[in-house]
Amino acid sequence: MMAPMSTSRIKPSSFWRSQPGADLFVQDQRQAKLGGFIANLAAMDELIDFAAIAARVDTACPRADRSKGGRPPYPTEVMVRLLFIQSLYNLSDEDCEYQVDRMSFQHFCRLDGALHIPDARTLWSFKQRLAQGGLGGRAIFEAVSLQLQQHGYIPRGGQIVDASIVQAPVTQANKDEREALNEGRRPEGWNAKRLQHTDRDARWTKKHGKSFYGYKVHANADARYKLIRRVKVTPANVDDGQTLKEVLDRANTGARLLADRGYDAQTNRQLLQAHGLRDGIARRAKPGQERRVRLDARNKAINRVRARGEHVFAGLEQLGGKCVRAMTLARNELAILLKCAAYNAKRLVWLVRHDPCGCAR
Repeated sequence: MMAPMSTSRIKPSSFWRSQPGADLFVQDQRQAKLGGFIANLAAMDELIDFAAIAARVDTACPRADRSKGGRPPYPTEVMVRLLFIQSLYNLSDEDCEYQVDRMSFQHFCRLDGALHIPDARTLWSFKQRLAQGGLGGRAIFEAVSLQLQQHGYIPRGGQIVDASIVQAPVTQANKDEREALNEGRRPEGWNAKRLQHTDRDARWTKKHGKSFYGYKVHANADARYKLIRRVKVTPANVDDGQTLKEVLDRANTGARLLADRGYDAQTNRQLLQAHGLRDGIARRAKPGQERRVRLDARNKAINRVRARGEHVFAGLEQLGGKCVRAMTLARNELAILLKCAAYNAKRLVWLVRHDPCGCAR
């Protein structure tokens, strides 16, 4: 027979600290945290015109023909709001269906008192509609960008261009198989099933001696407000410097473009000169160059401002924007553009709250 455990071994202080109600301020802290979430959603609901975004989505990606009948689809505005919830909180389709039971989410998505709410399959189908042709995600991102300017947050302070790797579900492959996938070929010995479960649009690349599989997001953020102005999504093996032309923002009031050494190329310097932009690209040291005092000083001065661009990618990472779940470039580009739009909307809430006149440096 097991002897009863002696209660003298349990320290009263540790016992009470382990109880949920031991801290008198736990409920206050939880209510404050919940209040912050609700306040952010309410502010975003007030600042962002989701009806205008939905109208642009319907123009770019028209609804399917319903002349043969069937269940009426959910309003586009409701679905767009669901996508923002999904992007803000990094939810899968199934998690989003479950989490919409929250009253705050239902109010934000205009589903208060609705008998039926969109399920995971409905959300997947809507994103499939947006991904076809690559127009839906771009329409949402551009609609949010337009509203940023309507609130007075136009691109200022110069441009910060950078790129970051977004990892896709890893495909186990050896060196030869990775090379075959990067070249778009079928690796030797792979059957159709294994190939079907591999993202053939993603690519392998190396950074700091470590291998990564996925995509790369090339972004242009303004130095003043740290809002994303231009986005380009490519496979991970695309060189950063090759996409500079596609992410230039001619609307920025600043005349300087800042970028790291990955953009150090004569063609990029000529591109900046052709657009009347000051060259703020960090320089690589020449082979065998030992005295680099002026070079290092110049790069340090550039990086001091360019570091603000890293804050943007950190914000995307907090939203779960450093990995993707889908299996094609079109679907993953949509997911990344939605993350960028959600980041801009969240950043707009912060700017209006802390910098309503755009005066903060």
